[in-house]
Amino acid sequence: MKHGGDLTEAIARHGGDPGSWLDLSTGINPWPWPIPQHLPDHAWRRLPSRAESEALLEAARKTYGVPAGAGIAAASGTQALIQLLPYLAAPGPVAIVGPTYGEHALACRNAGHPVIAIDDLAACPADAVHAVVVNPNNPDGRATDRAVLTRIAARLKERGGWLVVDEAFADVDPAISAVALCPDWPIVILRSFGKFYGLAGLRLGFAIGAPDIIARIAEALGPWPCSGPALLIGTAALGDQAWADHARGTLEQQARKLDQVLAKAGFGIAGGTPLFRLARHPDAQKLHAALARRHIWCRRFDWAGDLLRFGLPPDAAGLDRLAAALSD
Repeated sequence: MKHGGDLTEAIARHGGDPGSWLDLSTGINPWPWPIPQHLPDHAWRRLPSRAESEALLEAARKTYGVPAGAGIAAASGTQALIQLLPYLAAPGPVAIVGPTYGEHALACRNAGHPVIAIDDLAACPADAVHAVVVNPNNPDGRATDRAVLTRIAARLKERGGWLVVDEAFADVDPAISAVALCPDWPIVILRSFGKFYGLAGLRLGFAIGAPDIIARIAEALGPWPCSGPALLIGTAALGDQAWADHARGTLEQQARKLDQVLAKAGFGIAGGTPLFRLARHPDAQKLHAALARRHIWCRRFDWAGDLLRFGLPPDAAGLDRLAAALSD
């Protein structure tokens, strides 16, 4: 599985239709922010305005705690930024902390950067010009200490490089963000809107960093990098602090319930975040196939035959369905 959230492969192999499947293959909030039933006609009929773009960036600044000395740019999802950044970065090897989201390495290689796989940012080698760390990491939820981020960013600055910190899952614990470091170091932080707010189809993400770096990113993205509906929905959702606070509590509760289901089935919890759980079982590959035959789709990994990643079931019925399938 290259990515979660697409049931095309599962349906082709095991039949059914999207409505018959329990899709646990993503780390997307199953209880999305409630989008308005009707958006203004102008959101669809005209190009996005500068005022709408500025309103979105201002809402993101406040929500993500972006300091005054840092810049911020919006794009149609962090994937677009992941593919763009290697073409803007100085030539040279990129150290990537893994195992992690595979698109970082692929994008760097496509742009001509040699990739150095490391298992700890603190072990960033002397020949790396740039480094990438997902914080918290996908799929194991590891968090990198801010002191380590600062130390490595200082080294990369001497080499003319960047430290890219992918905070796609940081919304569940805002304290983990390294956004406060951006004005002083060559750090580019990526924030994903769709995962925590449960609206991945909207395609919205942000890059945060030193003003000169963000200016280059914004110039490369060009005008209208986000759709009108994305601007309006993103601005309203990012401004809804009460919803965000409630969502964090709900996600944590459901993650604990999922842990109980997995533990009862003989899994060991190997990590994760409140949006997904990484679980270890000696028969993980067989269990993945058995669950798929019951139209339950989770993530497996080519690099670890004993691990599966589970997103959150959307309700008690989903938890019960997973528990029943695992008990068979």
